[in-house]
Amino acid sequence: MTNLPPIGIRLLPSLDGTPNSSRTLRYKIFILIFTFLCYTSYHLSRKPISVVKSVLNRNCSLSISDPSVVVNTSSHGNNTKWCDWKPFDQDNAGSLLGSLDLAYLFSYAVGMFISGQVAERVHLRYFLSAGMISSGIMTILFGMGYFWNIHNIAFFIGIQVIGGLVQSSGWPSVVTCVGNWYGKGKRGLIMGIWNSHTSVGNILGSLIAGIFVNTAWGWSFIVPGIIIGTLGILVFFFMVPSPEEVKCELPDQLPATKYTDRATESSDLNTESYKEYGATNSQSSQTSLISLDKSKERPISLWRALLIPGVIEFSLCLFFAKLVSYTFLFWLPKYIHEKANYDPEKAADISTLFDVGGIFGGISAGLLSDFTGMRATTCVLMLALSAPVLYIYNLYGSLSLAHSIGLSMVCGFFVNGPYALITTAVSADLGTHEVLKGNSKALSTVTAIIDGTGSIGAAVGPLLAGVIESSGWNNVFYMLIGSDIMALLLLLRLLYKEISSSLRRS
Repeated sequence: MTNLPPIGIRLLPSLDGTPNSSRTLRYKIFILIFTFLCYTSYHLSRKPISVVKSVLNRNCSLSISDPSVVVNTSSHGNNTKWCDWKPFDQDNAGSLLGSLDLAYLFSYAVGMFISGQVAERVHLRYFLSAGMISSGIMTILFGMGYFWNIHNIAFFIGIQVIGGLVQSSGWPSVVTCVGNWYGKGKRGLIMGIWNSHTSVGNILGSLIAGIFVNTAWGWSFIVPGIIIGTLGILVFFFMVPSPEEVKCELPDQLPATKYTDRATESSDLNTESYKEYGATNSQSSQTSLISLDKSKERPISLWRALLIPGVIEFSLCLFFAKLVSYTFLFWLPKYIHEKANYDPEKAADISTLFDVGGIFGGISAGLLSDFTGMRATTCVLMLALSAPVLYIYNLYGSLSLAHSIGLSMVCGFFVNGPYALITTAVSADLGTHEVLKGNSKALSTVTAIIDGTGSIGAAVGPLLAGVIESSGWNNVFYMLIGSDIMALLLLLRLLYKEISSSLRRS
């Protein structure tokens, strides 16, 4: 592994020749913005499928009056599926569309566990760049199915499987980069703002796909594919994964919460027996004096990462939280299209408001958890409120445009808040947990375990939605509400420990 900064950075004198503290700040801002754009492109490239579903399978008799749709004037009799894209013109179209989601998300989940291990053993710049370029190629190939007139389900599923594997390179890489540059102080707020890349990517992906969905849906994939591939090339030339590569100051990895100075609990640093997560905000003097030689750090195993207190609970919670979030990601435009009877482009535009609410939800969750020092409590609060919000959204969300706009934003706020907090600040906290004794090599693996488990839920949710949707959207929402409650229940032990710890300190 080379210690030289990438060639693009060496050609930027504005980031060199200044005092070390100033250089570090400028690099930190650069990395935050750059990784934001990188993961925005990941979500931008995976969003089009949810928009295009509305034209792959629809009621063609309702599309004849749409001037943006080119209508075949030949007689089709009572056939209301003549304008669908084969093989999605059959009665099992919902299951076929669900299988596309499953193929992508299951391979993404499997790839996530592999990527976490690989990311700790290769240079992150090369790994992230290769993943983004490969993701771009796969996204473009899916869109080319339109221009090549491909109607074989195996082609689309194959693209989704490979696409899911290469897209799993993104999250462990960008979280590790940000975790390497930023300490734990105010990490929830910083990462809450930074994590809005997920919603921004979804919004841009919906808007770009919506432009072409009624004319030539292939471009809905090709344009995002070009964007992420281009950014992947820029990553190769400009990404700096850690401060050591450019001789910048290392961040303080000790948590800077309001309780730190008053903490009295001692910490057992035996790596064979990890202490309970509820005391993570307390640090013994022994921990604060630990300083490892970075060259001697070694990646940790999946088993050892699972032993870090809180990893299992938050991973299982994210399974259900991400199930809900990704069901919205892949099915919301189609739900709005059918429930409110909007055309596919307008449904795609309205669905972006869910992600607008998600941006504010993620930031609010990070801010609240920083102020209280209680990550699990913040998640439980938002999960408890999201269940009734989901029920209300299904009842009244399609009554009018105003209802759709307002309730979509409120729903996105509470659904994406806990999901955003767990995948960012919680993952980074656990990846730099005190029991790791400062080993920065653990962050990618911990992140991959948490998000990989969540991604399995993300695969299950859209699949179930595709199967259940034929029996009515009400049943889909009952499934989502039940999943939300399960996510809440899985954090009750950590909630109890956080509240107990807070009461002891007060």
